[in-house]
Amino acid sequence: MINSGDTAWMLISSALVMLMTPAGLTLFYGGLTQRKSVLNTIGMSYTAFCTASVVWVVVGYSIAFSEGNEYFGYLDYFLLNGIGIGDVYGTIPTLLFVFFQGTFAAIAVALVSGSIIERVRYSTWFMFSILWVVLVYSPVTHWVWGGGFLAEWGELDFAGGTVIHVNAGISGLVLVYLLGNRSGFKNTSVRPASVKLMILGSALLWFGWFGFNGGSQLAADGIAANALLVTNVAAASGGLGWLLIEWFTTNSKPTLIGSASGVISGLVGITPAAGYVDVSGALVIGFGSGIVGYMGVVKLKQWLGYDDTLDVFGIHGLAGAFGAIMTGVFANPDINTGVGALYGNPGQILIQLKSVLVVSAYSALATFTIYKIISLIFGSGRISEEVESEGMDMAYHGEKGFDISD
Repeated sequence: MINSGDTAWMLISSALVMLMTPAGLTLFYGGLTQRKSVLNTIGMSYTAFCTASVVWVVVGYSIAFSEGNEYFGYLDYFLLNGIGIGDVYGTIPTLLFVFFQGTFAAIAVALVSGSIIERVRYSTWFMFSILWVVLVYSPVTHWVWGGGFLAEWGELDFAGGTVIHVNAGISGLVLVYLLGNRSGFKNTSVRPASVKLMILGSALLWFGWFGFNGGSQLAADGIAANALLVTNVAAASGGLGWLLIEWFTTNSKPTLIGSASGVISGLVGITPAAGYVDVSGALVIGFGSGIVGYMGVVKLKQWLGYDDTLDVFGIHGLAGAFGAIMTGVFANPDINTGVGALYGNPGQILIQLKSVLVVSAYSALATFTIYKIISLIFGSGRISEEVESEGMDMAYHGEKGFDISD
């Protein structure tokens, strides 16, 4: 039966998660990119939210949550066929569950765009965002939350550590290598368009994440309350972790970009664990995620020389994998049904690790295939050097993000 309290909480949570993409992520990404490509960067996330929202109700939800086999759902719910106004999922209306999960699909594909801004054709991204939701995000969702084989293995992923963050991070990294680095990547210092907008975007993401993690319980109860608490703790400790390592090991200048990036890393790390760990676990996962994110963004990218524009792989891929594995360590049976290594189940770590590897392998292969098919039919997704030099805003949109002289 529908519970009015649970439904009210999920209505709020869904709205919070919706806010994360067209407001939080667009400002976060837009503030970090160059001034000449701000609108294009924002537009890629904004457009991804539109395409994902439509694809989700047409076919994505059905692949993810309808009855099927252990790999994908069938098309029982194509265009939400058979789902009525009075249908119930747990204690909330099924249509509300559809909407809540659709906001997850939208932010997942929008995250991928951060890896390849300033060099990908807008049309290529438009087509990629549609196919990625259908062929990558929806099947992986089915594996974990739709009764698929990762659920049968016993993977613990409360709100999307592997489903969203590892998935998006790996896809972004593959696209980076397929498209190549920006011109002058190693020799040119890129100035963010607006650190203030980036900070505002990170704050909106932090706020929306309470719906992201707390809403994943699908009920207004103690587990949801715990999820909100540990989400905030992990975000704060992640921000401190990045801040401190940057402060004392780099140039003795703690940056706000670093602090905000650490907060997002902490939020990513706690996402799979939010419904399973207590505050002590959240402190370790958050602080560790901040350090892992820093090492991925500042060190690993420098060592390997790849141009992940807004560090999606470092912040989401690596911190998401770290959080997923640490869930296997800190999952507390006093919080929820999951039991981690610290509470007598070391085998959970192996399950988490295997799940991360499986999702990473599939995401990489599927992303590679989708991009190659699009390129084969419509040509290379890489913009010309002239467009890259001019900036994406004027070349593609005929607009400027900042109405000031050059």
